[in-house]
Amino acid sequence: MSSSDSLAIDGTAIAIGNAALLLTGPSGSGKSDLALRMIDGGARLIADDRVELVIEADRLCCRVPSAMPANLLGRIEVRGIGIVPAPRAPGATPLQWVVELVPAGEVERMPAAESRAFLGHAVPLLRLAAFEASTAVKLRLAAACGPGLIMGRE
Repeated sequence: MSSSDSLAIDGTAIAIGNAALLLTGPSGSGKSDLALRMIDGGARLIADDRVELVIEADRLCCRVPSAMPANLLGRIEVRGIGIVPAPRAPGATPLQWVVELVPAGEVERMPAAESRAFLGHAVPLLRLAAFEASTAVKLRLAAACGPGLIMGRE
């Protein structure tokens, strides 16, 4: 695989069913915290802190970076505790949403449809506040509905 077939980025990826959600944002924005709450609700960890995007069967997918040390596979950082094991998603998972974590005041009530492009594939974008109590529920709803079923995002 050439370097143009994959892209390593800072972020945390989780899987809900057969869909990946890529959590992005600056250090301390709540990526691991939100992923931990999602995992507690049944999601599986793809990768924490660093995620590799790849094209498989003409779909953009998230997976564990090929350079990830074996002792970190299936582990997530829990601030105040350390690095702990988590239920893990096997292989590459198709990327359904990019979730940019922003301060609560920057979350729009009815956002216009936006996307981010990686490796020539556009992925729908959500901007959410990681530390709001409802954010995990919002992500489960977004994953269940998919971008095409959310009004204003067609």
